[in-house]
Amino acid sequence: METLKNGLNKIIEIFCIVLMAFMTILVTWQVITRYVFNNPSAVTEQLCQYLFIWLVLFGSAYIFGKREHMQITFIKEKLPNKLGKICDLLQETIIFIFTLGVLVIGGYLSVVKQMVQFDAALQIPIGVVYAAIPLSGVFILFYSIYNIKKIVLEK
Repeated sequence: METLKNGLNKIIEIFCIVLMAFMTILVTWQVITRYVFNNPSAVTEQLCQYLFIWLVLFGSAYIFGKREHMQITFIKEKLPNKLGKICDLLQETIIFIFTLGVLVIGGYLSVVKQMVQFDAALQIPIGVVYAAIPLSGVFILFYSIYNIKKIVLEK
């Protein structure tokens, strides 16, 4: 499972780097077309907005997988080791349930609903943009299962 997690981390890492590089190119082009040619491109602006959404969602899943997300540990650090472990398990379980219900199931339903609506500038279904929600949710579910397994097996 560790190998799978490391592989997934690498894939998301590379994906986010590529998204960021592509967004940089698009924004640079947008600036050039706006200020040099006095003819801004609506397509690049809209595409950057959608790519930013994808970057944030996949970046969030990546940070969650590395367990570098923000968390308040003051109370947990005051508890005995066994209660701290139970607190970690409870936290991961709540995250799992929330992610499954809101991001994966709710996100999937949103994607399906939005597949009939098209973006005016890009002429793509809005559901394609929304697809980042359940996809990042699936990654967070995997990381949550990994974290639960790690907590349980930890001595």
